[in-house]
Amino acid sequence: MYLAERGPAPADESEEAPAGREARAAQPGRITRTISGTVVALGAVSLITDVSSEMVTAVLPLYVVAGLGLSPLGFGVLDGVYNGVSGLVRLFGGHLADRGRRHKAVAVAGYGLSALCKPLLLLAQTLPAIGAVLALDRTGKGIRTAPRDALISLNSTPDNRGRAFGVHRAMDTGGALLGPLVAFLVLGVAADGYDAVFTLSFCVAALGVLVLLLFVPSGRAVPGQAAQAEEAQAEEAKAEPVTVRSALALLRRPDVRRLAVCATLLGLTTVSDAFVYLLLQHRLGIAERWFPLLPLGTAGAFLLLALPLGMLADRVGRRRVFLGGHVALLFAYGLLLVPAQSGLLPVVVLALHGAFYAATDGVLPAAAAGAVPPTLRASGLALIGTGQALARFCCSLAVGAAWTVIGDRAALALAAGGLAICAGWAAYALRGPETR
Repeated sequence: MYLAERGPAPADESEEAPAGREARAAQPGRITRTISGTVVALGAVSLITDVSSEMVTAVLPLYVVAGLGLSPLGFGVLDGVYNGVSGLVRLFGGHLADRGRRHKAVAVAGYGLSALCKPLLLLAQTLPAIGAVLALDRTGKGIRTAPRDALISLNSTPDNRGRAFGVHRAMDTGGALLGPLVAFLVLGVAADGYDAVFTLSFCVAALGVLVLLLFVPSGRAVPGQAAQAEEAQAEEAKAEPVTVRSALALLRRPDVRRLAVCATLLGLTTVSDAFVYLLLQHRLGIAERWFPLLPLGTAGAFLLLALPLGMLADRVGRRRVFLGGHVALLFAYGLLLVPAQSGLLPVVVLALHGAFYAATDGVLPAAAAGAVPPTLRASGLALIGTGQALARFCCSLAVGAAWTVIGDRAALALAAGGLAICAGWAAYALRGPETR
């Protein structure tokens, strides 16, 4: 397992204690124990589920265009549904989990819904039918994301939360790497390749749900913090019922509001991954047969850096690492805009792209968890995550339109300029001590 030691905190790192007794785990000089088994089990669930999801994602473009004869425009609609729906329902999943204080049950419902959608792809033969199945699949993802991240934060101590999210995201990304490879092998050996991929994807997703049911407890299980966890759960049971008003009132908290605004503004200047890969292809003339391998470069860097950057965030500050991730993305944009060409360009750009995700995807919820009370943990994480996801979706639409009108390099230059401005403002807005 993973071990870390935390020495006495410097005098200028005073921190505001969150609601409940959760902050007691962050006493100076205390040894941070092993990562909770619950976090590792959730990582295993995400790894297995991502294998299933990425199997479908890898073959979906060929399936709908070559297999079913749908137009590229039709696939564009499906892609928008696939990536946009989860952000819209994330708030609902977070609120539902907090309201019933049943984070595991809501996560199981989300994972289960996504699993049940896989065999339905065998029956869907038209654009509306496939769109409906994908919408249900993304609804499941949106429902489970906030409760899952809340479980990770509640089953880790304040001083090792970045590490816990890093372990989870590394395992999750491992599934993203394996999924396309499994789909490639299945298509190569199965007679009815697409049907075999969808069937195997369902079996793998069902295994992920089973692991969640059997190995993830409903309550807290922080190593070395059993007494504090029981006391915190007792306080949560006495807390007032969670309402929509109380969830939205989280935005009145300065730390929550600053994180939400900064994440949303930075999301407005974060273009989609596909845009980065297309620019690389245009710059270097990469053959189409190699294009599907570009996302593996990002995923590989993400996998390698998720845990180290999570540990770094625990030591130097999660906001700093989060902002540093956007600086890495800005450098990646800059390299794509430089006229000079080099065989190392795709390696460096994809490494920076993966570093961006490693420094932001798990670090942001780790930072947000310290500012949100345990009774509203899922709702608070959903508020911040939804704003970021919808902002990125809007950025993708804007950059796509700009690409059509003024060209790809000019569109990326606008995004890079906006990112530089927003990152500078966010660095100013997020200054000061963090809440853990």
